[in-house]
Amino acid sequence: MTSQPTLTKAGDGPHEPDGHGNPPPGSGLQAGLKNRHLSMIAIGGVIGAGLFVGSSTGIATAGPGILLSYALVGTLVVLVMRMLGEMSAANPTSGSFSAHADRALGPWAGFSIGWLYWFFWVVVLAVEATAGAAILEGWIPAVPQWGWALIVMVVLTATNLASVGSYGEFEFWFAGIKVVAIGAFIVVGGLAVFGVLPGADSDQAGLANLTGHGGFLPNGAGAILTGILLVVFSFMGSEIATLAAGESEDPQRAVTKATNSIIWRIGVFYLGSILVVVCLLPWDSESITEDGSYVAALDSLGIAHAGQIMNFIVLTSVLSCLNSGLYTASRMAFSLGRRGDAPKAFARTTGRGVPRNAIVASVVFGFVAVFFNYEFPDSVFLFLVNSSGAVALFVWLVICFSQLRMRRIIQAEAPEKLVVRMWLYPYLTWASAALIVFVLGYMLTDTEHNGRTTMLLSLMVAGVVLAVSFVKQRLAGRRGTADADAGAARDGARTG
Repeated sequence: MTSQPTLTKAGDGPHEPDGHGNPPPGSGLQAGLKNRHLSMIAIGGVIGAGLFVGSSTGIATAGPGILLSYALVGTLVVLVMRMLGEMSAANPTSGSFSAHADRALGPWAGFSIGWLYWFFWVVVLAVEATAGAAILEGWIPAVPQWGWALIVMVVLTATNLASVGSYGEFEFWFAGIKVVAIGAFIVVGGLAVFGVLPGADSDQAGLANLTGHGGFLPNGAGAILTGILLVVFSFMGSEIATLAAGESEDPQRAVTKATNSIIWRIGVFYLGSILVVVCLLPWDSESITEDGSYVAALDSLGIAHAGQIMNFIVLTSVLSCLNSGLYTASRMAFSLGRRGDAPKAFARTTGRGVPRNAIVASVVFGFVAVFFNYEFPDSVFLFLVNSSGAVALFVWLVICFSQLRMRRIIQAEAPEKLVVRMWLYPYLTWASAALIVFVLGYMLTDTEHNGRTTMLLSLMVAGVVLAVSFVKQRLAGRRGTADADAGAARDGARTG
């Protein structure tokens, strides 16, 4: 029987202060995020640019039934975040689920899921930088698109290099704009649906759109599963608050608050806004696919400059995603370096507690990916995007299995740290894992929306990373044995 790992500090959070109350320079991350930063990161982290950009495809595929797709994935995210919250409240760390997997399942799990997650976010950097550059070029065409991508990446890199507080401040305002925009959209759209919005041209709006035009499920119940594949990746980012909690003033409180609030966040921002869209317009309206769901909804109300308004909101979401993506990738690289799973240079920090090497390495890969997007969009870059596409589901599955074991570890060693508890443990955890496995399996049957290609390439990359982790463990074991033998020989020589 293998012994269970002990519940210890992760060693990658803020370090003990010196005699003056300040952390020693370069010793680790610092508590630079305020509670208002963490609150807004938690709220805004679940609102990705994919909600604004990608929802139109889901609506066109499943009709009003896309609400069930969002509800199922949203429920899964709530459960996974509850598991992650349980582990992170007991042991806050910038490595989050990777550090928990390392202790609960073994070094191979922490190594593999940590590097896959880092890979996912550095590819996202390129995707979001390109999307933001396209919007900015439309406004100021004098600067080429690649120039805007470079400017955006450089500015946000400088922000992250300055201090964790500057990242938090930028994200506070980015997320705030997203939250206010969606809140206003829901209020205005809701008034129009019930016919009480003054001066609005809302003849098409009404609850009848939910069942008209072929019914609630016009393309059959199977479209709900296809819808899940289309919307699941727009939820990636909800876990960022647990990574950032390691650099907050009160990590345990921050994690607990973020975990407890995710139900209403998903309910309002995802289900609420999509419900408004499918009530304002028939699901089969050509404008939804041509202009995008939110732009089409605003246009249907006769709101002037709806496209430019939505472009501004999407740009804000893109910048928020870029900002958080660079932060998240660098903190994961930092944690991997701290645990010996990445170059030790990644674990070094500046006097302000900024992991400069980890940030630079992440952004360099992001720049390379941006270059591939412009030079080889249909080959190299397409491979990068597809091969990182299923990482979200891999991360959630690892969180499930980590929580199953970490609960027993926490109960045995520090039960007072269970301030957040997974509901109906272990049954809901197993049910969540089963649903994730089902979705992964269903992806292999999806040839229409590229699900099969994404799944196969993601499995291939995951297999390579797993192989590297096992080789690394084997070499480390051999070095340990050799060192032990050498030590025994020295001891024998002394006694002889």
